[in-house]
Amino acid sequence: MKLTDFFNLHIGEEEPKKVLENVTANISFRGASLWILACAILIASVGLNVNSTAVIIGAMLISPLMGPIVGAGFALATYDFVLLKKSGKNLLIATVVSLSVSAIYFYISPFKEVQSELLARTSPNIYDVLIAFFGGIVGAISITRVEKGNPIPGVAIATALMPPLCTAGFGIATFNFTFFAGAFYLYIINCFFICISTFFIIKLLNYQPVKWTNKIYERRIKYGISFLILVMIIPSFYLAYNLLNQKKFSENVERYIASEFTDKGYTMIYKKLSYNSNPRKIELAFLSQKFDSLTLKRLNKDLEIFGLSNTELIIKQDASDIKSEILKEINLQNTNISEKDLKINELQTALSEYQINNPELVSEINILFPEIQNVAFGKMQDFVTKDSVTVKTYLIYKSDKNIDENRLRLWLENKMKTKNLTLIKNVAEK
Repeated sequence: MKLTDFFNLHIGEEEPKKVLENVTANISFRGASLWILACAILIASVGLNVNSTAVIIGAMLISPLMGPIVGAGFALATYDFVLLKKSGKNLLIATVVSLSVSAIYFYISPFKEVQSELLARTSPNIYDVLIAFFGGIVGAISITRVEKGNPIPGVAIATALMPPLCTAGFGIATFNFTFFAGAFYLYIINCFFICISTFFIIKLLNYQPVKWTNKIYERRIKYGISFLILVMIIPSFYLAYNLLNQKKFSENVERYIASEFTDKGYTMIYKKLSYNSNPRKIELAFLSQKFDSLTLKRLNKDLEIFGLSNTELIIKQDASDIKSEILKEINLQNTNISEKDLKINELQTALSEYQINNPELVSEINILFPEIQNVAFGKMQDFVTKDSVTVKTYLIYKSDKNIDENRLRLWLENKMKTKNLTLIKNVAEK
C-alpha cells in the first residue's frame, strides 16, 4: 500500500449519482421534515432558556438544517443551477420557520433572563469560522462515502446551526436587536463556511459538472455560479481574516494590561475595548492608581511594542466618569429584568395587600380586652356578585365571656383606618 493511499479520498467513495440522490433527498422541507425542524428548534429554545447544554445537543442531533446548506455547496461545485435554486429556497424556508418558532416560544415563555448559553451565541469569533469550515469538510466527506459512519451527528453538533437561530429568535421576541444581529451573523458565518468547505471537497473529488443541452445557457449558468462563488468566498475569507485580527488584538491587549498594570499590582475596575473605531481604543479605570500626563504618554507609546499600533489608551481617572461608566455597564448587563423577580414582586405586593402583621395591635387588644384569649385577623375578598368584589378585614377572636363587640369594632376601625371590619367569635370548646 502506498503512503498516498492513506490520504486518498476516492477509497470507499460512493457513486456520484447516489451521492446526488442523497443530497437532493435531504434538501426539501416538506411535511415530516418541517415538523422535525420546528420541534428541534423548540427543543433547542427550551435548552437555551433553561441553560441546558444536554438539551441543546439533543436538538442539534435531530435537526435537518444542514441539508440545504450542503446541497448549495454541492450545487456550486457541479454548476447545478436547479439544485442551487432548490437549496436556496429551502434554506430560506428553514430559516424563516426556525426564527418564527423560536421567537414565538421566547415571546410566550415567562422566563426571559439572558443565560450563558444565549450569550455564547451573540459574539462570533475566529473559532466559529474554523469549526464551521472543518465541520463542513467532515460533513462533505461523510456524504460521499459508501459507509456513512458516525461523523454526521458530530458535525451537526460541532457546527451548531440551531442555537444561533434560536438566539436570533430570542432577540426578536425581546426586541433586543443587538442579540438578533450578533446571533444571525454567527448563523450566516456557519452557513457560508459549511457551504464553501462542501464546495472544496466536491471539487477535490472531481465531480463532473451538470451538462445542459443548450450550450449558451450552460455557459451563462457557469459564469453566474462562478461569480456567486467569488461573491461568497472573497467576503468569507475577509471575514475570517478580520475575526482573526480581532482575536489577536484582544490577546495583545491582555498581554499589555498584564505587563503594564496587573503584574505591578494595580487593581483594574473597568475595561472597554473598541476594535472597530479609528483609532482603536482601550479604556481602563483603576481603583486608586493615578497617572500623570508623562506616564500616559509613555503607556500609549508602549502600545506598539505589544503589536497595538493605531490604538489609543484612555485611562479614566475622574471619579464621576468612572462611576457613570460602571453604572452604564451594569445597566447594559441588566436590561432585561428577570420574569421570576417580577413575579416575586407581584406576589409580595399581593401578599402585603391581604396580610396584617402588627404585633403591637395584638398586645393592645390583650390590654384593653383581657377577656379575649387569642385573636387572628386578616383581609379577604368578599364577592357580593360575580362582577362586584370588595376587600374586607376580618377579626376572629376566642373568649369564654361576652365582650362589648361594638366598642371593640369601633376601636379597631379607628386603629386600622378601615370601615369594612367584621368580627367573628370563635366559640370556646368545653
